Amino acid sequence: MNRHSQCKRPQCKRPQCKRPQSKRPQGNRPQCNRRDFIHAAGGAAALFSTNVAVSQAASPPAGDKLKMGFIGLGGRGGALLGGFLARDDCHVVALCDVHRDRLSKARDLVRTAQGEDPATTADLHDVLGDRSIEAVVIATPDHWHAPAAVYACQANKHIYVEKPISNNVAEGRRVVEAARKYDRVVQSGMQNRSAPYNHKARDYVQSGKLGKVILCRVYNQKTVGTLSTAEDSQPPELLDWDRWNGPCRRTAFNALRYEHWKQFWDYGGGEVTNDGVHQLDLACMVLGIESLPKSVLTIGTRRVETAAETPDTVIATFEFDQFPMTFEQTLEAPYILKTDPGVRNGDLFPYWQQNATRIEIFGTKGVMFLGRHGGGWQVFSRPKSRQPVVVAQEFGRFPDPEHKEDFVQAIRLGRRPNSDIAHGHRSAALCHLANISYRVGNRHLHIDPTTETINNDAEANALLKVEYREPYTIAQKL
Repeated sequence: MNRHSQCKRPQCKRPQCKRPQSKRPQGNRPQCNRRDFIHAAGGAAALFSTNVAVSQAASPPAGDKLKMGFIGLGGRGGALLGGFLARDDCHVVALCDVHRDRLSKARDLVRTAQGEDPATTADLHDVLGDRSIEAVVIATPDHWHAPAAVYACQANKHIYVEKPISNNVAEGRRVVEAARKYDRVVQSGMQNRSAPYNHKARDYVQSGKLGKVILCRVYNQKTVGTLSTAEDSQPPELLDWDRWNGPCRRTAFNALRYEHWKQFWDYGGGEVTNDGVHQLDLACMVLGIESLPKSVLTIGTRRVETAAETPDTVIATFEFDQFPMTFEQTLEAPYILKTDPGVRNGDLFPYWQQNATRIEIFGTKGVMFLGRHGGGWQVFSRPKSRQPVVVAQEFGRFPDPEHKEDFVQAIRLGRRPNSDIAHGHRSAALCHLANISYRVGNRHLHIDPTTETINNDAEANALLKVEYREPYTIAQKL
């Protein structure tokens, strides 16, 4: 990245500094009360009129603190905020959340860490319109990930966007297009791509030591309770429901849908996209998968009586040129456990047979068991005297700090991050395609990986995108 391509200093005479300011997206901004946008002590956040073009945020020179804004401050957003606050090369300028209590608690956290108040707002465009902010973290519910990321690209911010990066295939592609057009660093929140032990697993497989890969099985097993129905009602006083609901066309507030949004198609894709995307993405990284499959077939069901729309039991088969990959999910198995912190942060391996998030890669020379988020990996060959034979292994660590480091360094060095948005889009698309197969009656879908469409199936193709509610839209022309 050429820093002078973004320079706004009037004294700069270099020809590449003549790039015009980018225009903010039209028709996708709700009105807000500007007095609600509280300025940080010392004027850290600048506020501009909706009619003023957003200037390009320059990459910070080495040694300067990266000025950041945060959009979405729930569980994951709060964790990311704490992690970046702990870095001495980042400075939090502004916070955005549509729930006033969350916003207040996050403000207090920043005040304690930095000794001053950040700007606070319920409108993400206030953050995007602040010229001092160079990067934003997007940790909203899933249905906001892609629209917010596109808006942020158009505002010339670098972006860390949580997984899955989209709630449908088409909008995921739009984020990739926006990142490339505006030349932004866009990191998807799939930390496995920044874990050294996963890089070693990838090198082991791609060196041929496992032999020719013949099958990959990806698991997502946990226990999720059932949901009872709830009537539509008035939203809580502390919540700006219209902004939370955003692009979703179903506008009535419902406490069940708000609190368990992951299990309703308008807002999420169930546990397939919530947790499953991590394992699918890691499998793709280790195996070197860079495109969508040729076909997808999902056998899925809801085995328990529940108000949830998404399935609890799923077996999806992805057909790639080299080998098939399966994704297997169960949500009623309390004896199957996710990797615990002791394993994630210690020299231990999970008990693979009952590990909830394992990946099994079968080669002609052995089988690799691989864990996400610090589970490590082991390769087993043929047993001897009925005892397992481990031919290679690597302990793991939870790579959250490494992922943040990679994001910051990608901005400073002008390179793409480990978990570039193209990777995030493809892995999210795998989840969406698996869900689409389920939603059209467990039908076998034939995919055109180049156009990212489904061949000869109008019903399934219709689920590749959604119609947004005004004014929360993504413009047709970026």
